[in-house]
Formats: sequence, structure tokens, C-alpha cells
Amino acid sequence: MSSIEANPIPKLYEAFQTSFDIGAAVNPSTIVQARDLIATHYNSLTAENEMKFVSLHPAEDTYTFEAADKIVAFAREHGKKMRGHTLVWHNQTSDWVFEEEDGSPVSREKLFDRLRTHIHTVVGRYKDDIYAWDVVNEVIADEGSQLLRPTKWLDIAGPEYIAKAFHFAHEADPKAQLFYNDYNESNPLKRDKIYQLVKSLLEQDVPVHGVGLQAHWSLYSPHLDEIRAAIEKYASLGLRLQLTELDVSMFRHDDLRTDLVHPTEEMLEQQAKRYEAFFHLLTEYQDHIDAVTFWGAADDYTWLSDFPVRGRKNWPLLFNENHEPKGSFWSVIKQPSQS
Repeated sequence: MSSIEANPIPKLYEAFQTSFDIGAAVNPSTIVQARDLIATHYNSLTAENEMKFVSLHPAEDTYTFEAADKIVAFAREHGKKMRGHTLVWHNQTSDWVFEEEDGSPVSREKLFDRLRTHIHTVVGRYKDDIYAWDVVNEVIADEGSQLLRPTKWLDIAGPEYIAKAFHFAHEADPKAQLFYNDYNESNPLKRDKIYQLVKSLLEQDVPVHGVGLQAHWSLYSPHLDEIRAAIEKYASLGLRLQLTELDVSMFRHDDLRTDLVHPTEEMLEQQAKRYEAFFHLLTEYQDHIDAVTFWGAADDYTWLSDFPVRGRKNWPLLFNENHEPKGSFWSVIKQPSQS
């Protein structure tokens, strides 16, 4: 903390305290290695993987809460809010959920029973600590006219599993804010599908309170007009919005190069301009947005290193590998005073 005290750097979340919360995705390693950075600059935390089904519930009669509990304890110790991520997803879900002991597919009724038990156990455990949950994650098909992506959830339970998950979560904690969360949320085709799904849930009186825009963006896409259109479309449903997994990749999705050891100055300048434009837009819609969560705390650890290109480092966040503010940090910090 001494370097921060010697050179007073504005606290990131304090710069936006009249606009929205500023969060970071964390894990048991980063709350140790980036402890001071996280405690100083973020007022909301999300467990990166530790609250996903396979992490918490590897076998039907076995729950493994240790890693998630460490993150919750850290949040409590430092007075941070916590978002829960995630209750229903096609990835990182234990195989046993969908199977009988002999490996045959489980019945629809038993799948719903298992889902309800899981949600009540997990949400119930953290109801005093977690104010919002990403209840259902990434069920929309990316391409074509099909609305829902093919999954074991859909194969066994049909589309009703989505509504059931929200009802179970609301039963477990009636005070929690419940979100539908997805990526490519600003792509017009997928935006309209997300809108269609959430609108249909609301028409069925399903307790959905918000839309989570993952916001895995880059130097090149999406266009600001697409982000604006997405915010306005989701907000038109009367729901709260959160950016849940924000980062700004240095690379186009189809860029496969692995030659860079450090970002170029041009990349860093371009990233700062992108972040400045994003936050200028977000503060414009602050009446609809409750939180902006980065998918990581600093560039020394990010899921985008090695994904989608193995062996490649990425630098998508506001703080560098030494936990120092980048140009992107300073471009973001100046936004509240201008909005």
C-alpha cells in the first residue's frame, strides 16, 4: 500500500460512486496476489469460477464451498458487495446432474429436483452476502434463427428450465436481484434474441430483474452505436442493467499472432481511447446501469491470455502486470466529471 499512499491515485470505484458500482472478477489466487489493488479500487466482487456448478457441487451428495467461502470472507472483510456467478450454464456443470447412476439420461422431473436443491443450497448459503446472481448464463444461440443453444439442459428439460431456475433462485432468496447474463450482447442478431427471451420470461411473470451484458469487447468491436442500441433495447424492458465481465482485448477475434511480448504503444493508446468512449457512454446511461464489473483486476492475470490463442498474452484491463494504472485507467477516471 505504501506506493499507493506515496503517489495518491484516485480510487476507481470512488470516481463512479454517484454512477454505478465498479467490480472485479477474482479467484483465491488474485485475492492474495492483488489484495491491495482489489481492496483499493473495486467495491464489488464476482467469483470467476468458484461458484459455478462443477466447482461447488462435484457429486450429488458433495458440496465444496471452501474456495467460494474464501472469496466471500474477503468481500466481507473489505466491505465489498458480491455478485454470484452462475447458477445455470451449459459449461462447467457436473456430468452427474444429467445422468442416472448407470449413465442413462435423468428424467425431467429429477433434473428439476436436482436444480432446485442446488440453487436452494448455494443461494441459501450466501443470501446474507450476495445481493445479485447471474441465474442463467449464455443460453442464446449465437447464429441463425434458432433462439436457444443446444444443451443437455434443453434436451432433457425443454425451455422451461430457464424459468424454473429463476423461480428457484427467488424462492431461495426473495431479496436477491436475478440476472440473465450473456456475451455478444451488443451484436444486433443476438441482442434481439436476448430481448425476445427476457421479454417472454417477463410475460410469464418469471422473476427476472436484470440483464447482464458480459462486454467482452476489443479494440475493434463492437461499434459504439451497437452498444448504445443494446443498452436502450434491454432498458426498454424496465430491467436493471449491469456490465458483468468487461475487458477490452488487444486483438481481433480472428488475429492468431503470438509474436508480441508487450503491447505496443499504439495498442495502449487505442485501448485508452476505447475505454474512454465506453465509459462516456455508460455514464450517459447511468440511470439504467447499476454496476460495471471487469473480468479481472489487472493484466498479470486474465482469462484472455491463452484464449483463444494458446501461448499469447493479452492486456485487457485498466492496470498493468505490476498493478500500476495504465493510460486506460486515466481515460476512464476522468469520465464522471465530464458526464
